[in-house]
Amino acid sequence: MTEKERDWMKLTADAKGTFAIAPTPFHDDGRIDERSIDRLTDFYEEVGCDGVTVLGILGEAPKLDAAEAEQVAVRYVKRAKKMQVIVGVSAPGFATMRSLAKASMDAGAAGVMIAPPPSLRTDDQIVGYFKQAAEAIGPDIPWVLQDYPLTLSVVFTPAVIRKIVMDNPNCVMLKHEDWPGLEKISTLRGFQKDGSLRPLSILCGNGGTFLDFEMERGADGAMTGYAFPELLIDVVNLSKAGKRDAAHDLFDAHLPLIRYEQQPGVGLTVRKYVLQKRGIIASSAQRKPGATMTATAKAEVDYLLSRVARFDKRANLGPQSSGAG
Repeated sequence: MTEKERDWMKLTADAKGTFAIAPTPFHDDGRIDERSIDRLTDFYEEVGCDGVTVLGILGEAPKLDAAEAEQVAVRYVKRAKKMQVIVGVSAPGFATMRSLAKASMDAGAAGVMIAPPPSLRTDDQIVGYFKQAAEAIGPDIPWVLQDYPLTLSVVFTPAVIRKIVMDNPNCVMLKHEDWPGLEKISTLRGFQKDGSLRPLSILCGNGGTFLDFEMERGADGAMTGYAFPELLIDVVNLSKAGKRDAAHDLFDAHLPLIRYEQQPGVGLTVRKYVLQKRGIIASSAQRKPGATMTATAKAEVDYLLSRVARFDKRANLGPQSSGAG
């Protein structure tokens, strides 16, 4: 890929739509499943995702060594043809962060995502950390600020987010995952209206749990990993089109499964199970240490799928696939 092509694909504050958070597929023995990465990437493109984010919190990035993380990131980037790819580069040290960010961008990634380390406590510590992180990856790499206090235990006030964004020109997107967080979106959009915050893309996570109202508060779209990205795409598009009741009706039909998938410590297990049932990944395995699903849990998910399918036929799945590969 030429430098001109890379610049054209880079992430900007105008980004919007649905960016799927991709899991990292593994074989049952823990090896990276590259063929399933390819199928998953193709699937996200076929259903209409605008982008895909890899090596996020549910991408099991901490279970990969540095070489494996680069292998996974580059595989996704090279396979994607129509989507922008964002690579999670959060790491204990800036040398590792810089190395993965450079390798990903050289391969054609659109940008990177950085989460705060749980040790940050004060506003000054938070602002200082991201200034150093931005310096570490360099001014030419656009990056996403991940705000996920429920998991990372670091709380960003809207004023701190504004300070980070205004201090770092290459911070172009907020991955919003606060809970409750609707007022935070409204406050940030208010900052933009009064001119104290420059343009910023806001994509929302939390498994899509609050996507219906997040869109109405001014979010630009979704960045999460629900096992039916088609639902996320539809809710985003219906909301943007002003079709409020249609957006909520479809969202409400999926909400019980979305809720089930959002159980702490269980979500990735459920998500991979459904993606396997859909024939997209060959195995629902996580790399150890990882959770597994009991027969009872699988039966509950199957029951929820059957209920969603009454309203959305895309959830009408047959018996579990023996594997896409």
